[in-house]
Amino acid sequence: MRFRAHPPALMFQGVCSNAGKSLLTAAVCRLLTRRGLRVAPFKAQNMALNSFVTGQGEEMGRAQALQAVACGLPADARMNPVLLKPTSHTGSQVIVLGRPVGRMRIGEYLRYKAEAWKAVRRAYDELSAGMDVMVLEGAGSPAEINLRAHDIVNMRMARHAGAQVLLVADIDRGGAFAALVGTMSLLGRADRARVAGYVLNKFRGDASLLDPALAAVSRRTRRPFLGIVPMLEDLRLPEEDSVSFKLGITPGLGATAGDAARAPDCLDIALADLPHISNFTDLDALRAEAGVRLRVARRGEELGAPDMVILPGSKNSIADMRFLRQSGLAEALRAYAQRALKRGRGMLAGICGGLQMLGRDIADPLNLEEGGNEPGLGLLPLSTTLGAAKRLRRTSGRALAALAGEALAVTGYEIRHGRSQPCAMSAGSNAASALTPLIADHAGQALGWGLPGPDGKARVWGTYLHGVFDADPFRHALLNRLRRERGLAPLSGVAYDLGPELDRLADAVEAGLDMAAVCRLLGLPERG
Repeated sequence: MRFRAHPPALMFQGVCSNAGKSLLTAAVCRLLTRRGLRVAPFKAQNMALNSFVTGQGEEMGRAQALQAVACGLPADARMNPVLLKPTSHTGSQVIVLGRPVGRMRIGEYLRYKAEAWKAVRRAYDELSAGMDVMVLEGAGSPAEINLRAHDIVNMRMARHAGAQVLLVADIDRGGAFAALVGTMSLLGRADRARVAGYVLNKFRGDASLLDPALAAVSRRTRRPFLGIVPMLEDLRLPEEDSVSFKLGITPGLGATAGDAARAPDCLDIALADLPHISNFTDLDALRAEAGVRLRVARRGEELGAPDMVILPGSKNSIADMRFLRQSGLAEALRAYAQRALKRGRGMLAGICGGLQMLGRDIADPLNLEEGGNEPGLGLLPLSTTLGAAKRLRRTSGRALAALAGEALAVTGYEIRHGRSQPCAMSAGSNAASALTPLIADHAGQALGWGLPGPDGKARVWGTYLHGVFDADPFRHALLNRLRRERGLAPLSGVAYDLGPELDRLADAVEAGLDMAAVCRLLGLPERG
């Protein structure tokens, strides 16, 4: 198939990781879409544990899915043709055009890069053919000279797309001006020529104080600053990086008496931290609720006695199960669950890998994670086996009344190798008979199970449905059930809607970024 010449393209590259490229890309996608242009996002290669499943059952980076929403487009795996999901310090599951192609160590992936680059070019050519403009995102820094020979996501991709590059620096982190000058000095002549200007991101204070530094850097590098984008507080959009996500959650404080004194009208929800946490955007809708205080517990003594504990998804549930034991969290979670079941107050919920860890054991006969058979927490009579086939699908169904007090619709997606089956917890035990299906799809297939307390309400439960808290009626009913148990008045809650937050992001970026100059770079009308 032959494609017409590529449309105009803008690319955000950073002088470091976590400079804010993903959100700037989303914002400019939104701004150009508002002007009536057909816009699509693109990131050639993404390394992230936070992924998304498209309507076609393809897996891609969550950041590009958010950028697609900003463009008013359905998520498309071609927007992120290569996704690396780390399973260890030296290996990742490699996903190409939405489908896993294998687990590779670094050397294996470098040998595979030529095939990955073919997929990247094909995806970009197909996707861009129907667009007026493309907005691309790089990864890390283009000045990592040890990686340059294998680059498929920064300058090599910019050359293929014919993109104008804006370098982004996080001024809140410090060292932004030195990073910009240093990056330009390490780029080759042709790549320097592709850089059209700079953006300072996450700025606090009076921008006029920056004028001498801006002038000095521009003189030295012969490139202008096209924007100073302010730090946006409490932006309720999905995070790609678990580091920034965790920094946005209150650290665990051990006993919760002090917490209750500070937030007497808020539910206390604790997240059990995991080294390989994945799809932590499952918690975004909870974080957005004014009546919720979400905190991280990294060790057993930090768990306390919250209203709810969440054991999140994991890309390596076997390794993370071992971490729970080493950190003391396993013992603390078992004690919490036993109290909740006995007293009829509190709730422990596991999502995907968290569900697997709540069970009796996790078997990995194909060495997809760590291999072998790992004992779980033993709180749910479930046995999990990791299989070769990866289940990827958008899913909707119903959560039964034992969870939220009434049967309510839920929707989300599945990303899993695991298959869990009810089992006896020990020889001759009939514990599996107490296990209750709590969430099922419309075909009646169980997507979640739990154990009820003395009042018949689920106290320990888990589900394979990522995004289970996103449905407003279900989330509000569940939280209000917990509030009533605490003696708190119910709240109406907030709607979880990305649209207003994307508009807020776009408005802030528009105020700080010279969009007229950006449009001139792209050969577009300066006003929509």
